[in-house]
Amino acid sequence: MTELGRTVLAEALDLSETERADIAAELLASLHQPDEMPADELEQVWTDEIQRRVERVRSGESPTVAWSEVRSEAERRLSPQ
Repeated sequence: MTELGRTVLAEALDLSETERADIAAELLASLHQPDEMPADELEQVWTDEIQRRVERVRSGESPTVAWSEVRSEAERRLSPQ
């Protein structure tokens, strides 16, 4: 990741959860190539994937990490050495 990317990420991590989710959705949408899959089909694929992930977390199959730990690790990795 470039220095600019690290700066943008660090600033994005300071936003509210809703703002981060909105940005994440926009970034993901920007990766979609329109000729690959119709938007409604792509939305259903993502909806199905999200449901699978939610079920894995709820069942305990996927471990969770507290946001404070994730943020600390991200800040550690992004800070100059």
